[in-house]
Order: sequence, then structure tokens, then C-alpha cells
Amino acid sequence: MQSAHTYTLSDPCGRTIPTDSLIGARWHDAAARPRMDVVNPATGEVLTSVANAGLPEASFAVDAAHAAARGWARTATRTRSELLSRCFEKIVSNAEWLAQLISLENGKALSDARSEVLYAAEFFRWYAQEAVRNDGELNFAPGGANRILVQYQPIGVSLLITPWNFPAAMATRKIAPALAAGCTCVLKPAEQTPLTALAIADLMLEAGIPTGVVNVITTREPGPLVSALLHDPRVRKLSFTGSTRVGRHLLREAADQVINCSMELGGNAPFIVLADADLTAALDGAMIAKMRNGGEACTAANRFYIQRSVYQRFTEALVQRMSAIKVGPGTASDTGCGALINHAAVEKIEALLADAVDRGARVVLGGSAPAGPGCFFPPTVLMDVPPGAAILQQEIFGPVAVLVPFDTVAEAIAAANNTEYGLVAYIYTADLKAGLRMAEALESGMVAINRGLVSDPAAPFGGVKQSGLGREGSHHGLREFTEAKYIAVDW
Repeated sequence: MQSAHTYTLSDPCGRTIPTDSLIGARWHDAAARPRMDVVNPATGEVLTSVANAGLPEASFAVDAAHAAARGWARTATRTRSELLSRCFEKIVSNAEWLAQLISLENGKALSDARSEVLYAAEFFRWYAQEAVRNDGELNFAPGGANRILVQYQPIGVSLLITPWNFPAAMATRKIAPALAAGCTCVLKPAEQTPLTALAIADLMLEAGIPTGVVNVITTREPGPLVSALLHDPRVRKLSFTGSTRVGRHLLREAADQVINCSMELGGNAPFIVLADADLTAALDGAMIAKMRNGGEACTAANRFYIQRSVYQRFTEALVQRMSAIKVGPGTASDTGCGALINHAAVEKIEALLADAVDRGARVVLGGSAPAGPGCFFPPTVLMDVPPGAAILQQEIFGPVAVLVPFDTVAEAIAAANNTEYGLVAYIYTADLKAGLRMAEALESGMVAINRGLVSDPAAPFGGVKQSGLGREGSHHGLREFTEAKYIAVDW
């Protein structure tokens, strides 16, 4: 069924995108409620409006997912695999206009948006392959009384909540394993970037995903709606990506129904450069780890710990590289750093910088937002940041590199671990043995050695401490959507 309301991209192909919530086989407007504006953060202009779902729509979405659950769980894994492969092909063949859409509603540079679309598609390809590999187990009970048979069955209706910073990839990283495992789902995308999720859902329908298997509800009042969903006994799984603060609240809500939770929460990644490192390679990695997505990533390198003997050289070279990045609208072909998501993001960075400077840090590049429309902040480098600065403890989520010198490896490890977060850490050294020792000592779910990028659909993505629970990607991501059933049997 066609959506009653749509948004048409004027460039590059004039694709029409539904702007109502997808519930079962129907695009649902929630006409009794005012629609929700979608704003281009680079200009402040309203792109379009989307449905503003309320509690009735939330219940209808669970109705649709629950009605489809038994049939989808019983669908042959080969069939599920083939459908996910078609979803991969749909995303790839529509990559350019999807990137344009992401850049418009999110603000990121078009080059980053293009990379995100291909990354998002890879989750469909990976889980198309994993769908047929949900292997069980067969063992003898140690006492010899019986055999232990274990099956991994779909957990059930899954609520997926995604953030605005990767509106395509965070959706597919959750949808693909849920569907591969045999679960149906209700996706609630971020209110800032709903169009990408609706576009992906539309492509999945074109690929042949059955009615009710994927439902998408958009709302400007996520708190009451999500609470209602978490108190619906038919919802058995929550997969959330977002801030640690919101994650804590959702865990409390999910406890009432003892809902299985996967949480990918905040990060505060250290980037450690030892004196023996290849500085050119370290700078290459720093630019990826810091400036990918304009720094609006939970994996972004926030705290740069540079061994003192190479500290000045590294800082000067980083300033040179970051000063060459062009800031502008994400849709412009030569933009290297697009707009931040909103003015609140700009104000947060300004406050963190002011606190650091007050404590003695030095701004050696950037440091202030430009005048004019849009939510822009220039690439910024901050030197000699003292230990008490808030910018060392909070997730920056912007194009700001914070540099701190260190003398010993033990000192660097202690500083890197001095945070409530533990998502990812980066190490640059010519000594692999030393790098691996450091990797084991760092309190982080992921460590990159001589690399500025860790994300891969085939790898388990997730953190420790207050960076989350569970893993996404790899076969671990599929298991997050299953329950292990033990059957005691003798023959």
C-alpha cells in the first residue's frame, strides 16, 4: 500500500520516500496528531514532516509484529537468507540517493554518507550468510544419564531503537540479525533522522520481506511510547543504541517485564601513540578515528595520549591536517566536515572547551562556531588538557581532538582507563608485543592496533563498563536475538 504522505528527493534521482509509519502492510499517518518536522541541520530548513505516532500506533505495530512472528520463525532459514540478500542488493543499487538523503537529514558530509550506506548494506549480506548457520549443540551429560541437546530459537518480537548519527547502519545492524534469527521487529528511529529508516523499510518491502516482519514507527514523544512497548508482554527483546543516560533508564523500564536487553551506549575512546609508532600511519588513523562522521560517533577518538618525545611533532602535524578540512553543507561535493545534528550539540562542545581552557588547556586550532545559519563547528585541536577537565570525561560528539602528553606506558593505560566508558581504544606502536599487552590491559570491548577503524559486520561490536551490554555484528549479534533451549534426551 502506498503512503499517503511522501517526500521526493530532487537529486540525484527523484526518489519518493514514504513519510508515514509502517505498521503491517499499511503506511499509517496517525492523523489525529500533528506531524513531526524533519530539519536539515546545515540550513535549518524543514525538509518535510513524518507521522507522529502515539500509543495506539505503538500497540498496532506490536500487533502486526506478533501476528507475523510465528510464520516468520517457521520460515526456512534459506528463504530468510535469500530475502536478506535481496535487501542487500536493494540498498547497494539505491546507494547514491540514500546517501543524499542521509546527508540532508543528518548533516554529515556526502562522502561519509556514502560510506555509511555501503556499511549498512553489509549487515544484510553478512546476516544473509549467518541465517543458515544458527547451529545448535549436542553433548553427553557428564554423568552419562542423557544427552544435552541445545537449540537456539528466535526470542520473539523485538523493539529496536536507533540513534541519529548513523541512521542507516544502526537500523540494518539491528534489523538484519533479528530477521536472520527468525524474529519480527518494531523499529523506532531517532526523531531527528526518521526518513532514512522509512526509506530502508520501503526498500525491504520491495525486496519481498513479508507483511508485519518489519514495522517502523516515528514519534516526537519517544518516552511514553517506548515505555508502553516495554510493558507489552508480547515484546521480548530490546536492542538500543544511544546515550548511557537513556540506556540506564530503559534498563529500569525493561526490568518490569524482564525483557532481554542489548545496549550499545556511550564511548570515550583513547587514542594512544607510543614514541616508536609510525607517525604518518598514526596521523592517518587519527583522522579516521576522529573525523569520520565529523566526530559524531561513539567510536570517535576523544582523548589523544601522545608520548612526550613525539607530542609536539604529532600535534603540529594533526593541526596541519585538520586545518585543511573544508566545513560546509554535507551535500556539497568538497565538504569534509558537515553540520552537527543540532544547536544543542554545538553548545555542548562550546561548554566543554570553555571549561578546559579555564583549567589551562590551549586551543591551537578552531575553537568557536561560525556565525550564520546551520549547526557547524570547525575542526578543533586542544593541547595540554589537565586531568580534571570535563572534556576528558564526557563524550564530545564533534570534530574536537583533545591532546595530552604522557611519559610511561603505565601512565597512558591508567589515564585511558580513567572513565566510566569502555567501548573502543586505539593504539599505535611499532612493537606488536607491547601493543597486545596494552590491549589486554585496556578496559575496552574493542581495541584497534595500528588502525583507525574497528567497525566490521563480521566482528563483535560492543563495550564494557557503562558502554553497554551484549554485542552486535558477527555470530554474536545473531545470538542476541535467540534463546537457548535445552532438551534432555536419551536414545
